[in-house]
Amino acid sequence: MQGTAQTPPQPAAYTPTDRTVPTRSADRASYDRELVHSILDEAYVCHLGFVRDGAPVVLPTLYARVGERLYVHGSTGSRPLRAAGQADSGLPVCLTVTHVDGLVLARSAFHHSINYRSVVVHGVAHDVTDPEEKRQALDALVDHVVPGRAADSRPANRKELAATAVIRLDLDEVSAKLKSGGVNDEPEDLALPHWAGVVPVHTSYGTPIPDPGLAAGTELPDYLQGN
Repeated sequence: MQGTAQTPPQPAAYTPTDRTVPTRSADRASYDRELVHSILDEAYVCHLGFVRDGAPVVLPTLYARVGERLYVHGSTGSRPLRAAGQADSGLPVCLTVTHVDGLVLARSAFHHSINYRSVVVHGVAHDVTDPEEKRQALDALVDHVVPGRAADSRPANRKELAATAVIRLDLDEVSAKLKSGGVNDEPEDLALPHWAGVVPVHTSYGTPIPDPGLAAGTELPDYLQGN
Protein backbone atom coordinates (compact mmCIF):
# COMPACT_ATOMS: atom_id res chain seq x y z
CA MET A 1 0.00 0.00 0.00
CA GLN A 2 1.31 3.46 -0.85
CA GLY A 3 2.98 5.04 2.14
CA THR A 4 3.31 1.80 4.11
CA ALA A 5 6.92 0.98 3.29
CA GLN A 6 9.19 0.19 6.20
CA THR A 7 9.93 3.23 8.33
CA PRO A 8 12.13 3.81 11.37
CA PRO A 9 10.60 2.78 14.72
CA GLN A 10 8.05 5.27 16.00
CA PRO A 11 8.43 7.00 19.39
CA ALA A 12 6.47 5.41 22.20
CA ALA A 13 4.23 8.46 22.48
CA TYR A 14 2.65 11.12 20.27
CA THR A 15 3.79 14.69 20.84
CA PRO A 16 1.19 16.80 22.71
CA THR A 17 0.00 19.97 20.98
CA ASP A 18 -2.25 22.86 21.93
CA ARG A 19 -5.17 21.00 20.37
CA THR A 20 -4.50 17.66 22.06
CA VAL A 21 -3.97 18.87 25.62
CA PRO A 22 -7.41 18.99 27.30
CA THR A 23 -8.39 22.12 29.20
CA ARG A 24 -10.29 19.99 31.73
CA SER A 25 -9.13 16.81 33.50
CA ALA A 26 -5.76 16.94 31.77
CA ASP A 27 -4.58 14.13 34.07
CA ARG A 28 -6.82 11.74 32.12
CA ALA A 29 -5.00 12.43 28.84
CA SER A 30 -2.50 10.00 27.38
CA TYR A 31 -0.28 10.15 24.31
CA ASP A 32 0.91 6.56 24.50
CA ARG A 33 1.02 5.21 20.96
CA GLU A 34 0.19 1.62 21.89
CA LEU A 35 -2.80 2.72 23.96
CA VAL A 36 -4.11 4.92 21.15
CA HIS A 37 -3.82 2.04 18.69
CA SER A 38 -5.64 -0.36 21.02
CA ILE A 39 -8.57 2.05 21.46
CA LEU A 40 -8.84 2.61 17.72
CA ASP A 41 -8.55 -1.08 16.86
CA GLU A 42 -11.31 -2.11 19.25
CA ALA A 43 -13.99 0.20 17.86
CA TYR A 44 -15.93 0.09 14.60
CA VAL A 45 -17.44 3.56 14.23
CA CYS A 46 -15.74 6.93 14.33
CA HIS A 47 -17.24 10.41 14.17
CA LEU A 48 -15.71 12.63 11.51
CA GLY A 49 -16.00 16.35 12.12
CA PHE A 50 -15.37 19.09 9.56
CA VAL A 51 -16.67 22.52 8.55
CA ARG A 52 -19.17 22.77 5.69
CA ASP A 53 -20.40 26.14 4.44
CA GLY A 54 -19.12 27.76 7.60
CA ALA A 55 -20.94 25.40 9.97
CA PRO A 56 -19.66 22.34 11.86
CA VAL A 57 -20.77 18.88 10.69
CA VAL A 58 -20.10 15.53 12.40
CA LEU A 59 -20.78 12.25 10.59
CA PRO A 60 -20.58 8.67 11.95
CA THR A 61 -18.75 6.26 9.65
CA LEU A 62 -16.59 3.13 9.51
CA TYR A 63 -12.82 3.37 9.57
CA ALA A 64 -9.71 1.21 9.75
CA ARG A 65 -6.18 1.75 11.01
CA VAL A 66 -3.19 0.69 8.93
CA GLY A 67 -0.01 1.53 10.80
CA GLU A 68 0.04 5.25 11.48
CA ARG A 69 -2.82 6.03 9.13
CA LEU A 70 -6.61 5.88 9.32
CA TYR A 71 -8.81 5.16 6.31
CA VAL A 72 -12.42 6.31 6.12
CA HIS A 73 -14.73 5.31 3.30
CA GLY A 74 -17.99 6.51 1.88
CA SER A 75 -19.85 7.37 -1.31
CA THR A 76 -18.18 9.53 -3.93
CA GLY A 77 -21.26 11.74 -3.49
CA SER A 78 -20.43 12.39 0.16
CA ARG A 79 -19.62 16.05 0.74
CA PRO A 80 -16.61 15.58 3.02
CA LEU A 81 -15.09 12.98 0.72
CA ARG A 82 -15.69 15.22 -2.31
CA ALA A 83 -14.12 18.13 -0.45
CA ALA A 84 -11.07 16.06 0.46
CA GLY A 85 -10.60 15.19 -3.20
CA GLN A 86 -11.25 18.63 -4.66
CA ALA A 87 -8.91 20.60 -2.43
CA ASP A 88 -5.22 20.14 -3.15
CA SER A 89 -4.53 21.00 0.47
CA GLY A 90 -6.98 18.37 1.77
CA LEU A 91 -9.83 18.69 4.24
CA PRO A 92 -9.14 19.72 7.88
CA VAL A 93 -10.97 17.24 10.11
CA CYS A 94 -11.30 16.06 13.69
CA LEU A 95 -11.94 12.33 14.11
CA THR A 96 -13.10 10.80 17.40
CA VAL A 97 -13.63 7.28 18.74
CA THR A 98 -15.18 6.47 22.14
CA HIS A 99 -15.78 3.33 24.21
CA VAL A 100 -18.19 3.39 27.16
CA ASP A 101 -16.86 0.94 29.76
CA GLY A 102 -19.15 1.58 32.71
CA LEU A 103 -21.99 3.64 34.18
CA VAL A 104 -20.95 5.27 37.45
CA LEU A 105 -24.03 5.76 39.64
CA ALA A 106 -23.46 8.03 42.59
CA ARG A 107 -25.67 8.93 45.54
CA SER A 108 -25.95 12.46 44.17
CA ALA A 109 -27.11 13.31 40.66
CA PHE A 110 -24.15 15.67 40.25
CA HIS A 111 -21.53 12.92 40.60
CA HIS A 112 -23.05 10.47 38.10
CA SER A 113 -20.60 9.78 35.26
CA ILE A 114 -19.29 7.13 32.89
CA ASN A 115 -16.02 5.28 32.60
CA TYR A 116 -14.68 5.57 29.08
CA ARG A 117 -11.74 5.39 26.68
CA SER A 118 -11.53 7.83 23.79
CA VAL A 119 -9.20 9.01 21.04
CA VAL A 120 -9.22 12.35 19.23
CA VAL A 121 -7.28 12.83 16.00
CA HIS A 122 -6.71 16.25 14.42
CA GLY A 123 -5.34 16.55 10.91
CA VAL A 124 -5.94 16.98 7.21
CA ALA A 125 -7.72 14.22 5.29
CA HIS A 126 -6.71 13.45 1.70
CA ASP A 127 -8.49 11.56 -1.04
CA VAL A 128 -6.92 8.18 -1.87
CA THR A 129 -6.36 8.11 -5.63
CA ASP A 130 -3.79 5.32 -6.02
CA PRO A 131 -5.78 2.23 -7.14
CA GLU A 132 -3.70 -0.28 -5.19
CA GLU A 133 -3.76 1.77 -2.00
CA LYS A 134 -7.52 2.17 -2.40
CA ARG A 135 -8.08 -1.58 -2.80
CA GLN A 136 -5.93 -2.39 0.20
CA ALA A 137 -7.64 0.31 2.25
CA LEU A 138 -11.04 -1.20 1.45
CA ASP A 139 -9.76 -4.66 2.40
CA ALA A 140 -8.53 -3.18 5.68
CA LEU A 141 -11.96 -1.66 6.32
CA VAL A 142 -13.67 -5.03 5.80
CA ASP A 143 -11.12 -6.88 7.93
CA HIS A 144 -11.36 -4.29 10.68
CA VAL A 145 -15.01 -5.19 11.17
CA VAL A 146 -14.48 -8.97 10.81
CA PRO A 147 -10.84 -10.14 10.59
CA GLY A 148 -10.42 -12.54 7.69
CA ARG A 149 -13.56 -11.40 5.87
CA ALA A 150 -11.85 -9.56 3.00
CA ALA A 151 -10.33 -12.79 1.68
CA ASP A 152 -13.69 -14.54 2.05
CA SER A 153 -15.79 -12.15 -0.05
CA ARG A 154 -15.87 -10.89 -3.63
CA PRO A 155 -13.63 -7.84 -4.02
CA ALA A 156 -15.13 -4.62 -5.34
CA ASN A 157 -15.41 -4.45 -9.12
CA ARG A 158 -14.53 -1.44 -11.25
CA LYS A 159 -18.02 0.09 -11.02
CA GLU A 160 -18.12 -0.33 -7.22
CA LEU A 161 -14.64 1.15 -6.84
CA ALA A 162 -15.69 4.14 -8.92
CA ALA A 163 -18.67 4.69 -6.61
CA THR A 164 -16.58 4.44 -3.45
CA ALA A 165 -14.33 7.14 -2.08
CA VAL A 166 -11.65 6.63 0.55
CA ILE A 167 -9.86 9.31 2.52
CA ARG A 168 -6.76 8.89 4.64
CA LEU A 169 -5.78 10.68 7.82
CA ASP A 170 -2.31 10.35 9.30
CA LEU A 171 -1.96 9.73 13.02
CA ASP A 172 0.16 12.70 14.00
CA GLU A 173 -1.79 15.07 16.25
CA VAL A 174 -3.42 12.50 18.52
CA SER A 175 -4.49 12.05 22.14
CA ALA A 176 -6.33 9.51 24.22
CA LYS A 177 -8.45 10.26 27.27
CA LEU A 178 -9.58 7.75 29.86
CA LYS A 179 -11.70 7.61 32.97
CA SER A 180 -12.01 4.59 35.24
CA GLY A 181 -12.76 3.86 38.86
CA GLY A 182 -15.73 4.06 41.17
CA VAL A 183 -18.05 6.56 42.80
CA ASN A 184 -16.76 9.93 43.98
CA ASP A 185 -19.53 11.08 46.32
CA GLU A 186 -19.27 13.91 48.81
CA PRO A 187 -18.50 12.73 52.39
CA GLU A 188 -21.79 14.11 53.67
CA ASP A 189 -23.70 11.99 51.11
CA LEU A 190 -22.21 8.63 52.04
CA ALA A 191 -24.98 7.82 54.54
CA LEU A 192 -27.80 8.51 52.06
CA PRO A 193 -30.01 5.46 51.33
CA HIS A 194 -29.33 5.42 47.58
CA TRP A 195 -27.55 2.57 45.80
CA ALA A 196 -24.18 3.60 44.38
CA GLY A 197 -21.63 1.75 42.30
CA VAL A 198 -20.50 0.93 38.77
CA VAL A 199 -22.51 -0.90 36.11
CA PRO A 200 -19.98 -2.42 33.65
CA VAL A 201 -20.74 -2.06 29.94
CA HIS A 202 -19.53 -4.74 27.51
CA THR A 203 -19.93 -5.43 23.79
CA SER A 204 -21.24 -8.91 23.04
CA TYR A 205 -21.98 -10.78 19.83
CA GLY A 206 -24.99 -12.94 19.11
CA THR A 207 -25.18 -16.15 17.12
CA PRO A 208 -24.69 -15.43 13.38
CA ILE A 209 -27.97 -15.58 11.43
CA PRO A 210 -27.51 -17.08 7.95
CA ASP A 211 -28.96 -15.39 4.91
CA PRO A 212 -31.93 -17.41 3.55
CA GLY A 213 -30.38 -17.42 0.08
CA LEU A 214 -27.08 -19.05 1.03
CA ALA A 215 -25.82 -21.53 -1.54
CA ALA A 216 -26.26 -25.15 -0.51
CA GLY A 217 -23.41 -26.45 1.58
CA THR A 218 -22.17 -23.02 2.65
CA GLU A 219 -20.92 -23.36 6.20
CA LEU A 220 -20.21 -20.80 8.88
CA PRO A 221 -16.59 -19.70 8.40
CA ASP A 222 -14.02 -20.36 11.08
CA TYR A 223 -13.54 -16.67 11.83
CA LEU A 224 -17.20 -16.47 12.96
CA GLN A 225 -17.21 -19.64 15.00
CA GLY A 226 -16.33 -17.83 18.21
CA ASN A 227 -19.09 -15.22 17.85
